[in-house]
Order: sequence, then structure tokens, then C-alpha cells
Amino acid sequence: MKRNLILCVASLLPMTAAAADLLDVYHRAQANDAEFAAARAELLAGQEAVVQGRAGLLPEVALTGNVTRNRSEPDGLPSERFNSNAWGVQLTQPVFRMQNIVAARQGELRTDLAGVLFEQARQDLILRVSEAYFEVLNAQDALDAVLRLREAAEEQLEIARTSFDVGTVTITDVHEAQSRFDLANAQVIAAESALDVARDALARIVGDDPGELARLREGMSLVAPRPADAARWAASAAEGGFGVRTGLLQQQIAAREVERARAGHLPTVDLVATHGRSNRQNNFASPRTETSTIGLQFNLPLYAGGRVSSVSRETAALKMRADSELESARRAAALAAREAYLGVTSGMARIRALEAAEVSSLSALDANRLGYEVGVRINIDVLNSLTQLAETRQELARARYDTLLAQLRLKAAAGTLDEAELQTLNAMLEP
Repeated sequence: MKRNLILCVASLLPMTAAAADLLDVYHRAQANDAEFAAARAELLAGQEAVVQGRAGLLPEVALTGNVTRNRSEPDGLPSERFNSNAWGVQLTQPVFRMQNIVAARQGELRTDLAGVLFEQARQDLILRVSEAYFEVLNAQDALDAVLRLREAAEEQLEIARTSFDVGTVTITDVHEAQSRFDLANAQVIAAESALDVARDALARIVGDDPGELARLREGMSLVAPRPADAARWAASAAEGGFGVRTGLLQQQIAAREVERARAGHLPTVDLVATHGRSNRQNNFASPRTETSTIGLQFNLPLYAGGRVSSVSRETAALKMRADSELESARRAAALAAREAYLGVTSGMARIRALEAAEVSSLSALDANRLGYEVGVRINIDVLNSLTQLAETRQELARARYDTLLAQLRLKAAAGTLDEAELQTLNAMLEP
């Protein structure tokens, strides 16, 4: 509870220069977020795919050796026991192995895929940080609103009690004011809890308590998306969204896998060179032999139990799946762009409507208070106006944050969300 009280008081104080802004929080998340660290490790692992793929095109060198204890019993001759040893080195250079050639290209594609997935993880981090950041600000705004409501309800309760004592109102007015004060108090408790939860969610991403956060400037205005055409945003997302780029690379990898499977029917040619030496410590052969060879080794698979044909059919089916998944990714990206675009445009209209509603609610509150003072309005009218104003302010704050996030999601759908977008958004915060 003590921590909650501190947070409540801090949320009402002017923002200081020490408050962390959105970029500060994002940079901390880059260093501490566990999901992003996992994505970074995945990138490092993926960068090895190109090395492993090219390895099949490079020569292999192997060194062999043995030491043997032998027993010989030739006909008509006495048996003999002797030691022998041998060593050799062999170099194998693939001359034509279509499977290895295709695997090398696959390795390049897998490394490209790892890079795209990492950039997608970076974009996801921007979204997650922004969502958590604005969730904290929204929780702070909600707490501010209910604190003001509770303060006003308490003031109205005191007025009702005083008026009841002098006989100008009935006990019903006191009970109504007490009820609204108790309800506001419960809302404060819930808002404090929601703020704690929101801060904990942000701390999970940045690795520790984020501290005080810079809040939105008063009177900040949003800019409509450019181009102002949902269809163009959808088309851009269907071509450049990270989900689409990932699906395209996976489709290309699947196509290479079909080629690699079918290459199992093709011959292979290797250049093989060997050099070795053997020693035999007996009486029937030269004690030392040294050999060197070089030549081409040809291999043509004739029958492997139907495995190659089966794998070819399997990979062809997986290629069809990759085609369908790519089309699904295009449609999902286009839909996400349309939804985000509508989220921005409708959000901006909603903000304008709620700003007008806030002005109207303030006017209604002033009128009801004046009417209550002169006896033409009752206590419940004032209390209802207070509640309406608090709810309008909360909805207005939520609409602003939702619209800002919709702008980020629109850029994310198109695959263009980066730190520069955060810098633009950061300029809307208090210094």
C-alpha cells in the first residue's frame, strides 16, 4: 500500500528531467529483454547456415592410421607373429554433386531468413515496448482521473453533510454522496493495482523497474497516415511485411529442398587423391610400402528402395504447403494493414469527439454545480456529472494511446517500423 501511495503522489507531480522517455526504455529493452536476446542468439546460429552449406563444395581431408598385431600360418612354413602399421591421408574434392550445390544455396537462404526473423524481432520489440509504455501512461491517467473524481466526490459529500445539518437537503443526498465517494475510493484502489501491473509488465521487458516515465504533451496532435489510402497500405504490407518476407524465403528454401531431393537420382563425381605408407615386420613381404593415387570417382545411384522418389514427393508436398502459407501471410499482412489504418483514422475521429465531449462534460458539471447551489439541481445531478467527466477523460486518454499504437502497427504491417518512428513518437512526449 505504501508503494501504491508513492506512485499515486508521483503521478500527480510535474514530470522531471529524470523521467525516462520511450527511446530510453527501448534502448534498455534492447539490452535486457529475454525474447530479444533469444532472437539475437537465433541470428548468430542462422549465420552459420551459409558456412555449413558451402562446406559441401569444399575439399575434405582425412587422416587414417592403424597399428595391428598379426599371426600368419602359411602352408608348409612355420607360423609367424608380427606387427604392422599403416597411415594414410585422403583428399576428396566434389566435382559434381548436385545435392551439395543446392544445399549451398539453401544455406544462403537460411542465413537470409535468420536476418529477416531478427529484424522482425526488433520490430516486435518496438511494438511490445510501446504497448507496455503506453499502458503505464494510460494507467497513470486513469489513476489521475479517479483521484480527481474521489476528491470531488468527497467535497460534494461534505457539502451534502453541511446542507443536511442546516436542513436544506434530505439524508438521501448525503447517502448518495457517500455512495459515490465509496465507489470512487474503490476505483482508486483498482487503478492503483492496474498501474502496478502495467509497470511490472514494462519491467519484464526492460529488466528492472522503469522508474518515472515521460508523459504525452498537453494538446499534442496526431498526423493522418500518408498515403491516405488503405488499399495502398494493404498492398505495401502484402509485399514488404515481415511475415510475407519470411514466407517468401521459406518458399524458396522449400523449392530448393525439392531440387535437392530429385538430385538423389543424379550421378556424383569426386576427385580423390591419397597417399599412404605401411610397415610389416615379417619375413614374407617388403617391410615398407608407400603408395600415392589420384583419380576421379564416379557413382550413379540405380535403386535405393524407392526412398529418393518418396522424398521427392514429400518435398513437393511441403513446397505446396509453403506456397499456401505465403499466400496466407500476404492476406494476413494486408488485413493487418487495413485494420491498423482504420484504427488510426477512426481513432483520430474518436479523439476529436471525446475532446468535444470533455468540454461538454465540464460545462455540464459547472452548470449542475451552479444549479445545485441555487436549488434547481439535486446532488445526484452533480455526482453524475463528476462521474461522466472522469469517464470521458479516461476514454480520451485510452483513445490517444490506442491511436498512437495503431500508427505503429500500420508501419509494422508494412515492414517499415524502425527506431526512426520511435523518435517521431518520442517528440510527442514531455521533456
